[in-house]
Amino acid sequence: MLYHKIFSHKTSKTWVVFVHGAGGSNVVWFRQLRDFKKHFNVLLIDLRGHGKSKAHYSKEEMYRFDEIALDVIHTMDHLKIEKAHFVGISLGCIIIRSIDKLSPGRAESIIMGGAVVQFNKKINVLVNTAKLLNSILPYMWLYRLNAWILIPSKKHTKSRKLFINEAIRLGEKEFKKWLLMSDEIRHNLKEFIVKEASAPVLYLMGERDHMFLPMVSELVKKHFNSTLEIISDSGHVCNIDQPDAFNQRSIRFIKSISA
Repeated sequence: MLYHKIFSHKTSKTWVVFVHGAGGSNVVWFRQLRDFKKHFNVLLIDLRGHGKSKAHYSKEEMYRFDEIALDVIHTMDHLKIEKAHFVGISLGCIIIRSIDKLSPGRAESIIMGGAVVQFNKKINVLVNTAKLLNSILPYMWLYRLNAWILIPSKKHTKSRKLFINEAIRLGEKEFKKWLLMSDEIRHNLKEFIVKEASAPVLYLMGERDHMFLPMVSELVKKHFNSTLEIISDSGHVCNIDQPDAFNQRSIRFIKSISA
């Protein structure tokens, strides 16, 4: 069972499940929790190998991406949460799409912050370089390099530091496991580009997310069930760069679906 935290609302029957990205933990949602728990029941989780779930899964040599999604589904089953609104950041968005693929209808809506929707040439170069050098260089050198590439602006230093600090907690073994899953992630993304989610999708992207915003902008033009809102003065980790804007738009979207 994944490590999880529940914040119950006195009257609301609506659930919101937060899914962090690779190298993170439920800590990345600390700026969302206060606002969301005013309106909804909230479930925070640590994915396998991450945060306080690390002890339960770190001994496994390898695992598949769909297994990570099934962990979340099984946790919801255990807690008897039939449906929920899912909120993800970065690679956590792909896990939510995998949950929707494996259990369609489970998501009432999907909110994707800093969404990764495709591996373009730049990302492929980064991944392939990391694979090539991971047996030579310390993994944190590679992670810091990726952090500077994804979050280059000095204005977003806090996001970058959190990104790096969570990677330190992740550890080298888990980093390599996720790196080796890159081919499977790439395959899933190709499928998700063609097939829309079963629930309405809101993309929340930072205006300075130079790596992923252009791809999301193009994807939304093709998907009828998706909308895009751009958050100003924000980079890739928009839930931390501009938490108030992220929270307000997310809560408004969830309430529009719940209504």
